[in-house]
Amino acid sequence: MDDLKHTTTSTVQTATAKHWQAKLELGFARRDDRSYLAHRLHKGPLVVQKSLHPEGEDICHAIVVHPPGGVAGGDALQLNVNLAAGARALLTTPGAGKWYKANGSKATQNLQFQLAAGSGLEWFPQENILFDAAEVGFSADIHLAADATFASWDIVCLGRQAQQEVWQRGLYQVNQRITRNGQLIWNERALMQAGDLVKTSRVGLANAAVFGTFLVCAGAVPAEVLQACRQIVIADAKVGITALPEVLCIRYVGNASQQARQYFEQCWQLLRPWYYQKDAVRPRIWNT
Repeated sequence: MDDLKHTTTSTVQTATAKHWQAKLELGFARRDDRSYLAHRLHKGPLVVQKSLHPEGEDICHAIVVHPPGGVAGGDALQLNVNLAAGARALLTTPGAGKWYKANGSKATQNLQFQLAAGSGLEWFPQENILFDAAEVGFSADIHLAADATFASWDIVCLGRQAQQEVWQRGLYQVNQRITRNGQLIWNERALMQAGDLVKTSRVGLANAAVFGTFLVCAGAVPAEVLQACRQIVIADAKVGITALPEVLCIRYVGNASQQARQYFEQCWQLLRPWYYQKDAVRPRIWNT
């Protein structure tokens, strides 16, 4: 890749190591009208194979891959992404994240994103499946320059639906902070154990197995765009949209991860022409 200025990889893990400690650093830059992957560094089993430009030179797509295919108790994943001024990137994953039984240790995923002036990042991973007895902590610190644009979604499935597995034991934790110019604009914290009342309460998940959040940080949403999103009807699920001055938050609670993603994609089709001045282009990996 002629634009890749620095690449260092290390996937060595000793046979006696008990848990994977995986870290991936990505840096995106812009030259003229082209966004490109300028820096890549990984340690352990978390990599990006190549960068793509399926919708033109302006936006660089990359697929974040975790080769083991699942995360066991005690494993830790760290993803650091930096976007230089004007760079734009879309990151996704090749398939669902699988979080295995804890075996006495919590697994973690930490995101650290830094977006410089005029840059934009879309973080659209596929769903996370929490196996029964999984204990998982998700954390994210996103730092935006004054005019940077950030969009992301996360979808969580409690139990393996294909095996009709019920999430009867385990823990789910999230700690997400977003700042713009050093000022906090979003702070979400949640802690849920499988036996908690929030899992069954009508004002909580009401026994739903899937929930998700779609965030867009790009300033105030135009009224017509917000109204179009609110007109989307989803059967047998609960959805809600909250428009704050700095953050648009879209929620899904239901029983199908595919339905959650389809709903978020429908919203994305309406939102992206506003915050990116471009139509939404689905990554091809989503069709496999």
